[in-house]
This record gives sequence, C-alpha cells and structure tokens, in this order.
Amino acid sequence: MRRVNFVCYNHAMPKIRQALLASLLVITSGCASTGDQTDISSSSAPQIAFAQVKAEPESFTGQPVTFGGKVLNARRLKEGTRIEILQLPLSSSSQPTTDLSKSQGRFMALRKEFLDPATVPPDTFVTVTGEMAGSVTLPLDETVYTYPLVHINNLRVWAEDDVEPPRIRRPISPGPYWGPYWSPYWSPWPYYWW
Repeated sequence: MRRVNFVCYNHAMPKIRQALLASLLVITSGCASTGDQTDISSSSAPQIAFAQVKAEPESFTGQPVTFGGKVLNARRLKEGTRIEILQLPLSSSSQPTTDLSKSQGRFMALRKEFLDPATVPPDTFVTVTGEMAGSVTLPLDETVYTYPLVHINNLRVWAEDDVEPPRIRRPISPGPYWGPYWSPYWSPWPYYWW
C-alpha cells in the first residue's frame, strides 16, 4: 500500500499575514501619538526655577512656567479669579510636596475666565501652568509683599487622596498557617464539602 503525505496550504494565508501586520503597525503607531496633550509635565522647554522668578519677576514676563503649592486664599476680581499660593517644590509627577518648610515664598495666579473661588478653598494643593506676567505688590500683614504673577493656562487641583503619603502595606506571603497540611482549608482524606 502506498502512503501519501498531504500538505495543506491555504492561498489566503499570505494575505492574512499582511493584513495582520498592517493592522499591528496601525495600532502601535496610534498608541505612540496621543494628539492633544494637556499633561502638565510634557513641556520640552527648560523649567524656570521659582527662586529665579522671585528675584526678578519682570525679566521673565511671557515665559512659560509650572509652579505648585498650597492655596492660601482665592478672590474673584473684575479681571478674573486671583489665587494666592504658597509655593512648594514639585515632584516628578508635578505634584507639590506637603512639607511647608521647603517653600521659597508666595505667588499669585490669575485665571481670566470665571473660576469660582469655592472650587479652590484654602489648604488645597494645586499645580499651575501658565505664563509669567510680571509681579503685583500687595499688603501682607503689616508689610507689603511683591508676588510673582502667573496667568493660568492649566490648573490642576490635587485631591486629598493624591496628596497623602503612600501607605506601606504588609506583603501577602505564606505564614505559619500555610502549607499542604496546615493550610486553613486542609482537611484529612476524604475531602468533604459541608
């Protein structure tokens, strides 16, 4: 008896492979380009330090900045909503730190569009991205203070959950009651389900 080996070859396979490869390329290129990004930390320009701006706020007028801190108060004015912020250093995710002793001063942020001051109450942590607009001198207690002024383009309000320090959780691992004969679900042979 003669033995015959059959080889199955589908003529559509090369076309299917090409279609899969093309769709894979489209998907990966779609993931690489995100279009309109509003990410605070996506600026390619070098960041201007707050200490530089505080020393000479007028010389940085029109330059983009990103500062963060703790809201001290917010007021609604004719020209917009003005927020007084205690500056705090930013983390790599543009989140302000909670250590108030690291502050280098105060600044004002002005939002020209309507912003209800109740949405940024005192003690709220925020990150402001915008353009420097010189400075404003206002009374502070019994003296006058020169605040660097930022026109807000993007305002990120951090929720209390975001600001809390991370909690250390105990890892789940086998303990003294874990094992083939001493696990909580072990029962002698035969296994019965009650």
